[in-house]
Amino acid sequence: MKYAITGARILDDATPTTIEVTDGVITALGAPAAADAEVIDAGGTVALPGLVDIHTHLREPGREDAETVLTGSRAAAKGGFTAVHAMANTSPVQDTAGVVEQVYQLGQEAGYVDVHPVGAVSVGLAGEQLAELGAMASSRAQVRVFSDDGICVSDPVLMRRALEYVKSFDGVIAQHAQDPRMTKGAQMHEGIVSAELGLTGWPAAAEESIIARDVLLAEHVGSRLHVCHLSTAGAVDIIRWAKERGIQVTAEATPHHLLLTDERVRSYDPVFKVNPPLRTQDDAEAVRQGLADGTIDVVGTDHAPHPAEDKDCEWAAGAHGMLGLETALSIVIKTMVQPGLLDWAGVARVLSETPAQIGRVADQGRPIAVGEVANLCFVNPDVTWTVDRNALQSKSKNTPYHGMELPGRVEAVLFRGRPTVLNGEVIA
Repeated sequence: MKYAITGARILDDATPTTIEVTDGVITALGAPAAADAEVIDAGGTVALPGLVDIHTHLREPGREDAETVLTGSRAAAKGGFTAVHAMANTSPVQDTAGVVEQVYQLGQEAGYVDVHPVGAVSVGLAGEQLAELGAMASSRAQVRVFSDDGICVSDPVLMRRALEYVKSFDGVIAQHAQDPRMTKGAQMHEGIVSAELGLTGWPAAAEESIIARDVLLAEHVGSRLHVCHLSTAGAVDIIRWAKERGIQVTAEATPHHLLLTDERVRSYDPVFKVNPPLRTQDDAEAVRQGLADGTIDVVGTDHAPHPAEDKDCEWAAGAHGMLGLETALSIVIKTMVQPGLLDWAGVARVLSETPAQIGRVADQGRPIAVGEVANLCFVNPDVTWTVDRNALQSKSKNTPYHGMELPGRVEAVLFRGRPTVLNGEVIA
């Protein structure tokens, strides 16, 4: 198959060009469209390397009522992604080679993105015994990221052992930083709004204390640590200190922690209930600055689909989590590109290049250059769209952005040289 994608600007280059793709590989840049190529008009778009999500919940196996690997993969493609890392809190848990290989195979069969399973750190996410880390790493899924996300690895001895174990095959432990005793019964961020609403608060220190402990453990062991969904100004400061010290730590911010604040909880709508909780405006601004200056390495969606009954209820009973795959790029444009905090090369860095490096995914997040695999995303930054939860590709509808007008529409996506999105629509 040969395609000529015309009219797109590559990252921050002001000059539109033609990208030729043959049999899944970029074969020419700037040459006239070949006579035997199928032309894809990408006029007005910016060409990015296919986006890579380091933090996705696909729910399968076990919670197919919320999402499947197929529907989640379609949502990822619609958002511009060509690879996702599927978190381990499935049922059964992704704590054995057999389960991660099942998820990997489901991703292969779906065919919209590369699905890289994340292995659990502990058996059953119970935080008591290490899971089969080596077996998962050597399986067909070649797992390199391990996380009990949704539950903190709170035992420091177990966390140390996990960091020591993955060092042998260059793996990384992705920590959900939440001290369980400090957040027992918590409903939202601890602050002025929680006091006014009479809801049990979730202190920033519950996140920051775990991060501080873990960067010291990572330094002691000499292993790689990744901090999931960092959300507080204090956490940004700790990561900055750790990097200045030379510790091998990376961190992610979510789109919702870039844009939304705890003021949204005044609605008592569980669609805004998430873990970690929405923080203050000062925290959101600190996270944006941390992403801009490189303290925070990547944006991870923390795409967390839930069926309607888990969100259409009173606040206290609502499940934590919100959708993110289909809106992530637009939120980054709104919060980071439009204010001048990131250019398009910076967007490629935080949404593609660095997530691929953290996950040790060799053929994703690569430069748009001749000889590279054609994983490509074309976004029109001048088009706005209104989020409609009923029009999303995800099986669930729990988006906090319903009715919001957002900038930037993904017009086309090529996954290994094959179009998965054209004219803004997912190809069946």
